[in-house]
Amino acid sequence: MKLQKIIAPALATLLSSAALPGLANATVTVLGWPGGSEETALRATVETYNKSASDADKVELLFFNRDGFYDKLQADMAAGSDAFDINLVATYTIGRYAPYMEPVDLGPDAAKVFGDSVLKTMQFDGKQYGVPTDLSLHFMYYRKDLIDALLKDDAAKKTYSELAKKVLGKDLQPKDPDSWTWDDWAATALYFSKQANPDSPVRYGTVLQMKNLLFNMMVFQSLPRSYGANWMDDSGNVTVDSDAYKTGLQLYKTLYDAGASPKDSLSYEYPETNAAFAAGQAATALQWNAAAADLTSADKSPAVADVTGIVAPPAGPNGRADHIHGLGLGLNKNAKNKEGAIKFLKWLATEDAALTYARGGGSPALMPDIVAKIASERPDLVKLGEFASKYGYVMNGATSANALSVYELQAKEFTGYWSGQQSLEDALAHTKTGMQDLLKK
Repeated sequence: MKLQKIIAPALATLLSSAALPGLANATVTVLGWPGGSEETALRATVETYNKSASDADKVELLFFNRDGFYDKLQADMAAGSDAFDINLVATYTIGRYAPYMEPVDLGPDAAKVFGDSVLKTMQFDGKQYGVPTDLSLHFMYYRKDLIDALLKDDAAKKTYSELAKKVLGKDLQPKDPDSWTWDDWAATALYFSKQANPDSPVRYGTVLQMKNLLFNMMVFQSLPRSYGANWMDDSGNVTVDSDAYKTGLQLYKTLYDAGASPKDSLSYEYPETNAAFAAGQAATALQWNAAAADLTSADKSPAVADVTGIVAPPAGPNGRADHIHGLGLGLNKNAKNKEGAIKFLKWLATEDAALTYARGGGSPALMPDIVAKIASERPDLVKLGEFASKYGYVMNGATSANALSVYELQAKEFTGYWSGQQSLEDALAHTKTGMQDLLKK
């Protein structure tokens, strides 16, 4: 699901303790995410659950406007609302809602369904606060036709190596994208950029999302993460001023300054990156998994649909890393029917429920042996589950109450560096000081 739709505020009216129409007979009331595939999938899953549930365990759903959702929900939970037993939770809001929720024990089979890395998207202070229902991460999209041609052309290989040495200071040869390091990707981006290589068949080697926007930090941070970066160490010390972050920030700026990404990339986010790649202007793009359906659609992206390849983000010294975050459902501390709510949440964490949710249009990240059962119906979920289980991570502190504010701070400071408004040292110093305040216990 497109990031803005997952994280963007949502719930303009609601939730008072007043009686709500149609809920008089509800035993377990679930507040779900309104609109889109999440609502469709949850409705289908609840319908299946209710067919075999006793009258005492049946579930009713609530859906409200997205506008102002998270702030309103927090206010209602803080006021002790019992209008719902189960509520929506997102990776970045767990810290905000944890005081008003109860941890849930999903049982040992949950890890067999989702994997530990996916379950961690719903954890705070080491406790499980929800069932992960929908996941977002990143794919490296690339032009198969362009890469194949490069790998077969000795003259092109020579130009590639010369650019890698000149701009990156590295002796590199073209590789299959599934074997790329970040340096390999950078060299490829340079080769397929008209400014660096006038003979390039496309204008740009990549499309960087560099706008001062918190969601763009999620796209970027898998680069430093693969070099060992984290927000904090195990003792709670902020570590954003690390060599890993410096390497990632410098590589983005190197590519931007060399013309490997459009000059207006400083105003780019999800839609601009999608548009540029879909138009056939770029050879690669690090982009959200939600883009896969559009970029491989002959109707929506006829210029590239048949030649778009997908791999996990490139590797660093610490291997591959893929930022993950999710939507889920957890237990309201003031739930009227905790027993029924816990029963439903545990069922949601089973294989049968996860497959039902996926068939209903949701995007759960499932372990390979489970997603294989619906591979023909939902091929997009195969890579989603594979990448999440192998490479997925959540930064230390990224489920805290101020997680979104941390991303906003990083976006402001890092974009300031990329745009030349401040030095790398100043950007990291400002970010560290701000994060120390935001993440302090």
